[in-house]
Amino acid sequence: MNLQLLIFESNMRILVTGGAGFIGSHLVDKLMENEKNEVIVADNYFTGSKDNLRKWIGQPRFELIRHDVTEPLLVEVDQIYHLACPASPIFYKYNPVKTIKTNVIGTLNMLGLAKRVGARILLTSTSEVYGDPLVHPQPESYWGNVNPIGVRSCYDEGKRVAETLMFDYHRQHGIEIRIARIFNTYGPRMNIDDGRVVSNFIAQALRGEPLTVQKPGTQTRSFCYVSDMVDGLIRLMEGENTGPINIGNPGEFTMTELAETVKELINPGVEINMVENTPDDPRQRKPDITKAKALLGWEPKVKLRDGLPLMEEDFRLRLGVSKKK
Repeated sequence: MNLQLLIFESNMRILVTGGAGFIGSHLVDKLMENEKNEVIVADNYFTGSKDNLRKWIGQPRFELIRHDVTEPLLVEVDQIYHLACPASPIFYKYNPVKTIKTNVIGTLNMLGLAKRVGARILLTSTSEVYGDPLVHPQPESYWGNVNPIGVRSCYDEGKRVAETLMFDYHRQHGIEIRIARIFNTYGPRMNIDDGRVVSNFIAQALRGEPLTVQKPGTQTRSFCYVSDMVDGLIRLMEGENTGPINIGNPGEFTMTELAETVKELINPGVEINMVENTPDDPRQRKPDITKAKALLGWEPKVKLRDGLPLMEEDFRLRLGVSKKK
């Protein structure tokens, strides 16, 4: 009898690729809260940091492997959250070949693992699959408007191929798949100088530097706090829908509005400067989350004005900038 109970209550073994990264480490925190979960993280620390996971190192239910997903990995797991990929423009422009290899070969390797061990696999795809959208807001049915040969294409097209691979493995081999298209996410543990707009503005404000807004400043983004994002990913994995499902916050801000908000909340004394834009910068980005609401019962809870101070606190600690009394 006792043996049967043990079998029924066996732990869920979960692999998180990219688990030392910004979103990955917050996902690991949430998964580790459930004592039935054993979590294995595979990360090559290209953009992630061991520091993000320091509270779990040495915990019996947690294992950390330095591993690059472009190489095959053999582990026995029930679920795979495949987050591994540099996701900021600075990193993927610095090494575009590495980025596309991670997206394509990395996803192939993780799908091969899922097939071998019968695991369910979730891919974090991206709003970048919509390119510079001609439809606003973007529903999952929109095929996108993407430049295949631009400087961002390694990421945009890499993720589009990753989605294709997921569905091909699903149709051909019956793999259980989940695809999340994640939109701009912010919060503690973001890389400070990663070229993403929220981290740029907060770091600049804390350093007393001018906030650099790329022209024209009217381009929009929507920002989802990381705890909301993690909640959405777990709901998608645990649910019965393959996706793709948009996970993001439909609250839309222009870059000028974001800069003004950061300035007001963090350092009213800084200037705001307009600078030249990068190529292929989308003019608008806003998720249609009708599907997430209906199928996952998910919508974001944290407002930008409440999330920014939480991120400020983390950045202050890491930059060594104390709050003026």
